[in-house]
Amino acid sequence: MKTTMKTKLLSAALTAAALSVTPIANAEVKVTTKGGLKVESEDFSFQLGGRIQYDYNYAELNSDVQENDFDLRRGRLFVKGNVTDDWHYKVNFDVDGGGEQDLYLRYTGFGPLANITIGNQHQAFTLEQLISSKDLSISERSGVTERYLIGRRESIQIHGDADNFHYAANIFTEDGENEDTGFSSRVAYAPFKGNGTLLHLGASYKDTQEQDAFGLELAGVAGPAHFQAEYFSADETNEETGIEDDIDGYYAQVGYFITGEIRPYKKGTFKRIKPSNPFGAWEVVARYSDGDGDYGDIELGATDASVIALGVNYYPSYNVRINASYMDGESNITDDDGSEFRVRFQVAF
Repeated sequence: MKTTMKTKLLSAALTAAALSVTPIANAEVKVTTKGGLKVESEDFSFQLGGRIQYDYNYAELNSDVQENDFDLRRGRLFVKGNVTDDWHYKVNFDVDGGGEQDLYLRYTGFGPLANITIGNQHQAFTLEQLISSKDLSISERSGVTERYLIGRRESIQIHGDADNFHYAANIFTEDGENEDTGFSSRVAYAPFKGNGTLLHLGASYKDTQEQDAFGLELAGVAGPAHFQAEYFSADETNEETGIEDDIDGYYAQVGYFITGEIRPYKKGTFKRIKPSNPFGAWEVVARYSDGDGDYGDIELGATDASVIALGVNYYPSYNVRINASYMDGESNITDDDGSEFRVRFQVAF
């Protein structure tokens, strides 16, 4: 798919919304503003939302300051909804010039086991990638995940849910002049999901021009405590030399809500928490990563390293979060060591 396909998808979504305005005039319309603006009628919905994340970031490499700034990490606006019960759309753009994030149409007429989504979207690979940036327990994803993730691509995806089982598979276009196609898939299953307790198992696979990789997932919730861990292994091709390397890595993370909240889980991934106290929610979290990764946050780059991360989150409300994190790591190959201190101010609606 090229830019023309993106334009067609955007035009189709906006046209569908426009065509639905006429019936709205004669139908009962419900407007809500809780957490964002949403307009609903019998066969049409329109929701406006977004996120603003401003970060202060201080990073060092071998005790030399590399970053010391305060700037916009993410600024996004989205429009999503449905036209009839079976057709859905989403348009999500970076307002600071980053371009489209999500731009897709979705058909759900076959039932929950077989949804089809076409357009620019997240690919089915890794648990941490599929947790929204506004819902992460630590400000930035682990360096191990960053090395193996795919991110958003133009693709066709089939996905579905049944009880505590989730699956997704997609074919997507890869960056580059050759416009090669890649494949990825993921399954997730919660063999135990009770009142405030959860056990999550998952596996994913991808085949791209650069990597043939698989990942394994283990996560859980026990009241206010939660954990997640992932392991990755891949055959990676060096773009410059064409040499293949065997790489692997893992991370393990634990967290605890001091104020007693329980981390939400839906469709094979974790969601944002809602404070249960009028004074907000507090969370502490720790993560350890080791192996081949992309450790750009602590200035080490793509290498084999070990990193410890600590974080604390304050949620004054469902839409606001203030969090701080500290990461410190060292290369397993050289004598380099790096660190980062980050504070984030977030509003999501």
